[in-house]
Amino acid sequence: MSGSLFDDEVPPNAAGDKSAQAASVPLAERMRPRTLDELVGQEHLLAPGRPLREAIESDALQSIILWGPPGTGKTTLARLIATVTRARFVAFSAVLSGIKEIKAVMAEAEEARRRLGHRTILFVDEIHRFNKAQQDAFLPRVEAGDLVLIGATTENPSFEVNAALLSRSKVFVLKLLDQEALATILRRAWTDPERGLAREPEALSDEATAAIAKYANGDARVALNVLELVAGFAKRRKIARVEVSLIAELLERRSLLYDKTGEEHYNLIFALHKSVRNSDPDASLYWLGRMLEAGEDPLYIARRLVRMAVEDIGLADPQALSLCIAARDAVDFLGMPEGNLALAEAAVYLSIAPKSNALYTAYGAVQEDVQRTAAQPVPLHLRNAPTGLMKGLGYGAGYQYAHDLDAKVADMQCLPDNLRDRTYYTPTNEGIEKRIRERLQQIRERRRGVSQSEPHSQKNET
Repeated sequence: MSGSLFDDEVPPNAAGDKSAQAASVPLAERMRPRTLDELVGQEHLLAPGRPLREAIESDALQSIILWGPPGTGKTTLARLIATVTRARFVAFSAVLSGIKEIKAVMAEAEEARRRLGHRTILFVDEIHRFNKAQQDAFLPRVEAGDLVLIGATTENPSFEVNAALLSRSKVFVLKLLDQEALATILRRAWTDPERGLAREPEALSDEATAAIAKYANGDARVALNVLELVAGFAKRRKIARVEVSLIAELLERRSLLYDKTGEEHYNLIFALHKSVRNSDPDASLYWLGRMLEAGEDPLYIARRLVRMAVEDIGLADPQALSLCIAARDAVDFLGMPEGNLALAEAAVYLSIAPKSNALYTAYGAVQEDVQRTAAQPVPLHLRNAPTGLMKGLGYGAGYQYAHDLDAKVADMQCLPDNLRDRTYYTPTNEGIEKRIRERLQQIRERRRGVSQSEPHSQKNET
């Protein structure tokens, strides 16, 4: 395992045709930058004078986590560190390695430091795939200074890297490549005579280049894979110049960054929820479309819309909940893509509906009181008394049957003694809640006005 595992040179085949095998290597692999100056994008981290670049070039790198979307240069940067650093460099993937391999590397790192005075830089691709025990195995050698860890992840390190390891590492965030950076990468690969496609610059139009960059959505690997596909198609069809029409023919849909279980999944659903809450139907439709077009489970979205109906609208418009349930049923009945309009209808309705979180706040207060206060018994007058024994114990005694009262409201305590005067639900003046607020005021006035001399009708209700 010692030494760099990243060797771009392709060995010759049995017939000695090295160039043929080199050509079989994917374009995205052949075009990996060989120096920091060749790396396009991430200038906020790697421009001359930036701390990360200086640490790499001075061989003073400490443990780091490279966090960013696919195709933004995490592995490429690790390979560049391997060529620049004077430390012993070891790399493996979290997908292929387990605790046994980790322990072996740890032992080798300790031995190299003790006997030779060499530190070890360990690159772990997809570090988020390691469980807590595997990540913990790195700690002793990191703390002892025998090992510098470089972890690469597409997932938020706050959730996927354990706290002890995260506290000993510096997190660097790699950004999606903009279209200008992707266009530079595409042009370089198109014309490079040694590692690229060795085509004439004018054989790829600027519009076609921009179309590929737009499709790739910030991912250099996707962009180069598409360019290789386009070049092969153009060669077979004997097309002298690649125009945007050819790109449109080959690529029907853009590559949308999305992970149904990762951070981007939650970023998008939160964007949808907060757009609905802010009464913005256009933004709500956009984020809904982003999720649906990327392949999100429509029933997951339907469930979240139901949640929005009860959390952010509530009784200000009770119809919102019914509409969302109907949208869920429509998706289940129609399937996709027909069901997407039902979800769109629900999202727009929720956006323009009057907003109230009064129920959400009220139930939150109830949850807090349930946890915070003593669970006192149900008052006797609220209990049913189906047996003589229970009546003898006072069950139901003093219960006031509201239907028998002129005001239809009894002056009767229904909360336990320790929460006697607690108020949870305070309706807003939005939508139907305005009428509910007025109704509650009437109920309270009636309760205060109930005559103490009015005969109480006592019944046992099941």
